[in-house]
Amino acid sequence: MRPFYYRLCGLALLGVLLGVPVWSLEEEDSAMRTAVQSFYGGKAAHRLLEWRRLVREGQGAKWSEQEAIRRVNGFFNQLIFIDDIRLWAREDYWATPLEFIGAGGGDCEDFSLAKYFSLRELGVPDDKLRLVYVKALELNQFHMVVAYYPTPSAVPLILDNLKPAILPASRRGDLAPIYSFNGQHLWLMKERGRGELAGTSSRLSLWNELRSRIDTTRLNRPAINLDKGL
Repeated sequence: MRPFYYRLCGLALLGVLLGVPVWSLEEEDSAMRTAVQSFYGGKAAHRLLEWRRLVREGQGAKWSEQEAIRRVNGFFNQLIFIDDIRLWAREDYWATPLEFIGAGGGDCEDFSLAKYFSLRELGVPDDKLRLVYVKALELNQFHMVVAYYPTPSAVPLILDNLKPAILPASRRGDLAPIYSFNGQHLWLMKERGRGELAGTSSRLSLWNELRSRIDTTRLNRPAINLDKGL
């Protein structure tokens, strides 16, 4: 029989993606803690518990969407930025939230994906959220952020690990959008508008791989342990 943690990458997040409950909330959180403790150790398990407390508090208090994005952005921006090649020995790897929290850090995609899935758990509708691939002009490198649209016609608010303040996209002239996606759709960006629909997000291979790992594969031990220093 496969080890218990072999199928744990998703847990509560699998319910978010598929729209169905997997286990009870207590069982989900306990199983995640067991998996993270096993692979990453005590500090990582503590981070996991803080994340689950954040989500459960927000669900119980029924936070406003504005409060949810503020809390989630602040929580994940405490983690450490580190390149995929150093952490996972791969040029580009999109970590699940459990892997990101377990390792204690990751790159911009990992920050953004963890925020996106947490906001979905907190009840923010998918059509109000986008993961946006941009060019960070000041750094001259590609980057990912989360965009939150309060209304369909609103200028989105940007959740970013580079700059902690949540600002409207109109005040982020340092970011040049390239494409964006959410759980269903993919858009090619035109200037600073909402973009042109270009199909479904399933066209993105790394997104498909991430969703597959959330469902079926084990936690991956990072190439380095951030809790013990680089």
